[in-house]
Amino acid sequence: MSAQADAYGEALERAKAHAMDWLSSVPERPVGPRIGVGELAARLSMALQDQPMDPADVIDELAAVAEPGLMAMPSGRFFGWVIGGTLPAAMVADWLVSAWDQNAALRFATPATAAFEEAAGAWLIELLGLPYDADVGFTTGATMSNFVGLASGRQYLLRRAGWDLEAQGLFGAPRITVYVGRERHEVIDLVLRYLGLGAPVEIAVDEQGRLRADALAEAMDRRTGPAIVCLQAGNVHSGSFDPIGQATAIAHGHDAWVHVDGAFGLWAAASPLYREHLSGLETADSWATDAHKTLNVPYDCGLAIVSRPAVVRSVFGVRTAYLVADENGPGDPFEKVPELSRRARGIPVWAALRSLGRSGTVALVERLAEHARALAAGMARIPGAEVLNDVVFTQVCVSFGDDDRTRRVTERLLAEGTTWMSGSRWHDRDVLRISVSNWSTDAADVELCLAAVERAASAVPR
Repeated sequence: MSAQADAYGEALERAKAHAMDWLSSVPERPVGPRIGVGELAARLSMALQDQPMDPADVIDELAAVAEPGLMAMPSGRFFGWVIGGTLPAAMVADWLVSAWDQNAALRFATPATAAFEEAAGAWLIELLGLPYDADVGFTTGATMSNFVGLASGRQYLLRRAGWDLEAQGLFGAPRITVYVGRERHEVIDLVLRYLGLGAPVEIAVDEQGRLRADALAEAMDRRTGPAIVCLQAGNVHSGSFDPIGQATAIAHGHDAWVHVDGAFGLWAAASPLYREHLSGLETADSWATDAHKTLNVPYDCGLAIVSRPAVVRSVFGVRTAYLVADENGPGDPFEKVPELSRRARGIPVWAALRSLGRSGTVALVERLAEHARALAAGMARIPGAEVLNDVVFTQVCVSFGDDDRTRRVTERLLAEGTTWMSGSRWHDRDVLRISVSNWSTDAADVELCLAAVERAASAVPR
């Protein structure tokens, strides 16, 4: 064994042992962390020692200190926010990505990582029914995927208006009006701030949070000039889908760019059971999703898909003498994302899809939605509980009466530790919000969690 391999050997063995201990504990451990960040920070407040420390001992210390502060997010009983788990092939592929230590920016420099990411991108486009010639970029998450799509829209519209963004900047540029549904995810507003596009125009939504196409048409008829329409595939509370095909037709009638934020809901397009909710999806101009959510690959891995490769590459591309650029092929990876240096985060996506296959990917999507329906049906049988949304995909919102009682039931549920379901507020009501996102959730997990909710609700008087 070489000196370099020997330096890694024992540390890797320790890391593998700690990882297996953690994974084997997840099905039985309380879902929430046992201690808070204050106590952990105190344990880590020692001064940095003067002398080097054996890497294997560092790994032991890391695992021991971290363990009580870890949230069991990989658990089948974790339903907080919209956070998936990690498929086995994707997790181990991610370890290999770290070991290979490739900067996945250039096809010339790292052909292996570029080829795997291109293959994963082609599979994704086929599964989701998107234009075959679209560019796929692998970002840190859905925030940056939305950034890529909206930055591409900004570039396209200003160039069409005769404005040179690279040379002139935004000052004095034609104003781009951005239309969003009133219940869009707030990350859209964040990205608009990043891009200097200002506050969007809010469009009325229906009772499930779906953008109303008639309201969009009326709003667009009242304004002229460049425009972007942001649509949503998967409302974070109801799981509902905007009328994408209808809204896109209206937007394109006004020469607008259409972007779809589908952080978790875009994956519904892979399923024959749910694809109808996204009718016309392929007619949009850009799409954003997060592979860590519904597909269950490790953090960080967003997916940015743009129908006009020349546009996205003009936004993020760079030309310099020391980079050997791909002039004639499908573009270098760095031309499709906001980063020049990055890990090969598309390889775990390839591993996840290769391990699942087409039928397995469809089954994963449909299983998550099936568990959401089962949780909603069970919640509806609990005295005093009310499911507030139409359960069309993987999200469930539940009230237990007034806001105070809902908060108290949620607090008691989380304190018990059987499951984690995050609180939220929707339509001026406090809710217990359930997001089914983990590949490992099964029917037994659903029953355990329903029993835990019933115990919490019975302990809080109505």
